[in-house]
Parts: sequence; C-alpha cells; structure tokens
Amino acid sequence: MSFSYQHKLISIEAALAKIKTDDCVISALGAAEPNGLLEQLHTIAPRVSNVSVSTVLPMRPFKWFMEPAMKGHFEHHAWFYSAGIRKAAIDAHTCTYVPNHLHAAGLDRIIYRKPNVFLGSCTPPDRFGYVSLSLSVTYERELMEAADVVILEINDQMPYTWGDTIVHLDEIDFVVENSRKLFELPIPETEERDRLIGGYIAEHIEDGSTIQLGIGGIPNAVTAELMHKKNLAIHTEMLTDGMVDMYEAGVIGRGAHSFGKKLLTGKMVATFALGSQKLYDFLDRNPALALMRGSWVNDPYVIAHNKKQISINTTLEVDLTGQVCSESIGHRQFSGTGGQSDTAIGAQMSEGGKSFIALYSTVDVKQADGTRKTISKIAPMLTPGAAVTLHRANVDFVVTEFGAVRLRGAPVNERARRLISIAHPDFRAELQDKAEELGFI
Repeated sequence: MSFSYQHKLISIEAALAKIKTDDCVISALGAAEPNGLLEQLHTIAPRVSNVSVSTVLPMRPFKWFMEPAMKGHFEHHAWFYSAGIRKAAIDAHTCTYVPNHLHAAGLDRIIYRKPNVFLGSCTPPDRFGYVSLSLSVTYERELMEAADVVILEINDQMPYTWGDTIVHLDEIDFVVENSRKLFELPIPETEERDRLIGGYIAEHIEDGSTIQLGIGGIPNAVTAELMHKKNLAIHTEMLTDGMVDMYEAGVIGRGAHSFGKKLLTGKMVATFALGSQKLYDFLDRNPALALMRGSWVNDPYVIAHNKKQISINTTLEVDLTGQVCSESIGHRQFSGTGGQSDTAIGAQMSEGGKSFIALYSTVDVKQADGTRKTISKIAPMLTPGAAVTLHRANVDFVVTEFGAVRLRGAPVNERARRLISIAHPDFRAELQDKAEELGFI
C-alpha cells in the first residue's frame, strides 16, 4: 500500500473519536453501510450528546438507535424506515422520519444542515489509489463532498462497480479496515396473486422498453413475466436479482440493441444495489453496469429522456380518487417516499412511458382485541393521517390481482368506477355505496 493509504488508515475506535457532541453524521445506504463503524457507534454515547445520524435502510439493528438508553445521545434521522427503525421509533423514541424525494435527498439535507462526518464503505484501492463506493451512490457523493470529515470502511468483500462510485484516496480523510460478508436481502416467496399482478403489468410492456422496478414479491413476479420480452433496458433506482436473471436470459439488450434507452446506452443504470451474493458477484467489475448519483438517475427530467420508460412500484393503500399512500399506516411511518414519485412522474413524461402502482386488494390487520380483520386496500378515503406519497394527478395504472386500470386523465367518477372494478369482490358493493355517498359517482 502507498504511504497515502497508510497515513489515512486508523482504527475504528480512532475513527469514532472524530465524532463530537452536536455533530451531524451521515451514513451510506443499505448494504453500503459501514458495519464496523455503526456496530461500535454506541460505545461513544458516554461522551457525546445530541448527535444526529442520518441513514437510509440500515440493514442491521444497531444499538445506537435500538436501545432506549441511547436517547439524548443519538437521534436517528431516517430517510426510509426499515423494520428495526419502526420498532425503535415506538420502543426507544430515538428515530424520526425525514420527508424527501430520493433525487433531492442529498441536496435537501445539505440545505437543512451541513454534515460534519460522513461514514461509508468501499473496496480496497487499486494501484492508482482509486476505490469504488460499490453498492450505493444514491446521496453519498454529494454528502461526502459537503462533509468536514469523510471516513470510509474498506471491505475487501465488496464488488468493484463503475460509474459515480469511483473515488480517489485523496478525497477521503480516513479509512478503517473491516472484511465483512455483505448483507443479503432475502428473496420473498412469490404468491399466486404476485404472479397475477405481474402478468397484468407485463401485458402493457412493449419490447424495447426501459424498466424501473421496486422490491418485493410483486416486482420479482414482474421480472418473471418479462422473460419473453426483447431488447429491454434498465434505468432504475435499485438494481435487483430479478434484473440479473433478465440479463442472463438475454431479455436485456446489449449496446445498440437497447433501442429505447437514450442515456448511457448499453448499460444497466441504477443508483444502488441490494440483493443476494449472486447480484453482488454480477456487479463486480461488470462494464454493462453503471451506478450513478441518485440526483441524476432519479431526476424525473432525466428519466423522461428514455423512450418507453416503465416505472413499477408497490403501495400500501389507494383511495377512490387515486391518491396513493406507500409509506405510512395512518399517521405511523412505515417506510418512505423513496423514489416512487420521481420514477412515476419521469415515466409519464417519457415518450410512450407508463407508470404502474401495484398492490394486493386486501390485507389482514390486527384489531385492538387481538383478532384479525380483512380490509380492502382500495379505500373510499385514505386512512386518517396517511401520507400522500403519489399525488392522484401523477397516477397512471393501478394494478391488483383482479386486473389493471388506467387512471391517467380520467375524471374522479370514472376513477372510482375503475378502481372498484379491481377491488376484491367482497368489498365492491360497499365501495360502490360509499362512492355514491361521497359524491364520487
């Protein structure tokens, strides 16, 4: 290693000593999080107070935000809730949500408050002194550039990815070493209703389209239904295992065969990757991939340059006028806005583009007395306190296991009729009566 590397190399304890009371700390997203640093962050609690730590999708339940004793020492500012954050927000009162659109998350944070310390992860440096940020540049580059101190955790098990991920050691203040197996996202089982929804969506996707997909059983089912398509391209927020399957099956066009894609033609474009070891192995030094800043990838005006851009996202609840709530259950934060609005609007601005919001028609909820009740996820009105993730004027297709309907341009009365037609049959009469009562129909 060069003198520059050895000069910057410190222990995890010495790195955490750089964090002071009242500091604003930013951590990298998802599987790019610096596990060694975050696992020991709680150890500095006795000497610090009022440290804000911003994350997106932390993969592990770290003590600095999970334990009630950390309140007052650390405050977790989360751009997107995971299961651990949801629990900590209730039990430890250490977490709060930061409303954002993904493409603007980094800039908005700097406007709110300049970061003091950035904590991220990367590959070992090459012979020229360059490292790869590997699995995410969603907001990382902007906040690294703005931070007073940049500390990266070098993990030799991270894939070396190309794009805005490449950073020189000169841009990094300190590095720590921690060889660690990457977090793998479990691939959910695909249900019959997932396959039905995937099939309805696939019917509307033409050869030569550019695809954005979210995460979960429904998006996985969509990829399975796209295996007979030709010359598809990828411009997506998140790169997933399903996209690897599509590439290996020859569904993704190479080079000039990515007909509809106008930006970085011939490359699968994303801003972060999260999945299995198969995905991470696929990413490593693969010239067919480019991980670019989220401020560019998710900018609706950038997305709109692609022809036939397809956006496929899931949601929690849709009301009869088309309002979409994908991030909260009533007033309680569940996940986050993420890039749903970015990609849905960008796709509809694209020539021949389409946006899909998918959801199951029903969900079982636990009642106060402990019993469970089935409710319709297509509702007359959103649950009181629900956050509107996607404005009804920006909703195109809505899809359940009972079909796909297009709301774009439709008046409220027709929207209500169409949404009732894809609600669960057990709730259609009730929804019809309520729609009439509210004056929607």
